[in-house]
Amino acid sequence: MARIAGVNIPTNKPVAIALRYIFGIGPVNAVEICEKVKIPVQKRVNELSDAEVLAIREVIDRDYMVEGDLRRDISMNIKRLQDLGCYRGMRHRKGLPVRGQRTHTNARTRKGPAKAIAGKKK
Repeated sequence: MARIAGVNIPTNKPVAIALRYIFGIGPVNAVEICEKVKIPVQKRVNELSDAEVLAIREVIDRDYMVEGDLRRDISMNIKRLQDLGCYRGMRHRKGLPVRGQRTHTNARTRKGPAKAIAGKKK
């Protein structure tokens, strides 16, 4: 089990797929990292040498913001919007959709389960 950026990466998957388990690395970044380190994308994690794992770790530490730092940055951006009192910050504060989606119907993911209203049924 390889450990990169504080995350245990699955050993039986290809490198490009396994790197996606790190928060902040998606499909494009995973392939980009493999190209920088010159590792074939389809090579399995358990076939990697220690030097290759170390090289991947160094590239991620140097070029990408991942895991804790990225989560902290995102939460600070949201907190800044809330402190400003701008429209997006208010939507974050109220737990409503931020990017213009309708809320009359749908939006249950953001608003949570529906709350019953007393005396509504007639």
